[in-house]
Amino acid sequence: MERRNYRHIEVQRVAGALGAELRGVDLAKDLPDDVVGEIRRAWLDHLVLFFRDQKITPAQQLAFASRLGEPMAYPQLKGLDAYPMITPVVKLENERNNFGGVWHSDTTYLQVPPMASMLYAIELPPVGGDTEFANQYLAYETLSPGLRAMLDSLVGVSSSMKAEASKTREDRLKAAGQEVKPLEAEHPIVRTHPETGRKALYLNIGHTARIKGWTEKESAGLLAFLFEHQIRPEFTCRFRWQPGSLALWDNRSAMHNAINDYHGHRRILHRITLAGDRPA
Repeated sequence: MERRNYRHIEVQRVAGALGAELRGVDLAKDLPDDVVGEIRRAWLDHLVLFFRDQKITPAQQLAFASRLGEPMAYPQLKGLDAYPMITPVVKLENERNNFGGVWHSDTTYLQVPPMASMLYAIELPPVGGDTEFANQYLAYETLSPGLRAMLDSLVGVSSSMKAEASKTREDRLKAAGQEVKPLEAEHPIVRTHPETGRKALYLNIGHTARIKGWTEKESAGLLAFLFEHQIRPEFTCRFRWQPGSLALWDNRSAMHNAINDYHGHRRILHRITLAGDRPA
């Protein structure tokens, strides 16, 4: 148990690479500023935080999220009627594709992608539906100096139309009578975290289509290597959801993957996305 440097919360790491469970926090309450400050510091240290046994309403989830950043609408998907900034993440019993079932950082096809995402478990399958996370600081820092130097100057082109990611949204969009809209943005393949100052890989198989100034064929070899490298097991942790679990992750330094291993069962979570800044 890590209690050093924290007065109001208990922080326990869940893996060597990233991830920590926070205890002693009731997210249904109006938390004091010093508690919120410790939560944010733990989040920056561990990249993804997990809270267990929370009983919160949509209004309380939104209130907590607003203490950490500015909630933003999720592109292309409709939020709850009463809380449009909360997006239901749903897979029904009859569906085969889940939402977010590919390694990615959220919506990098936006010009200003989100800082963070927060997911709260409402209804879960009896088994399965875990989420994996990967530390992109480590992914960058374990590359050779020569490759890091080359990547520092490259820009990736992200697209909402990559099949790996767009197929995970099709069921939700069809149910809403919508189509996937083509969105594209350019971001450095290595970004510097605006709060920690550390460099992280910032590309992903879900959205990164090619390297700027390179053809897709020229890009394919390097991207394939990086996509495999950035999810090495020693960079990851895996979270087993329970009703009332909440996860908060940093899209600027971590990727995630929702495991699609619970066909025939329903899984419903409520997600809030927090606005970020333009990657640099």
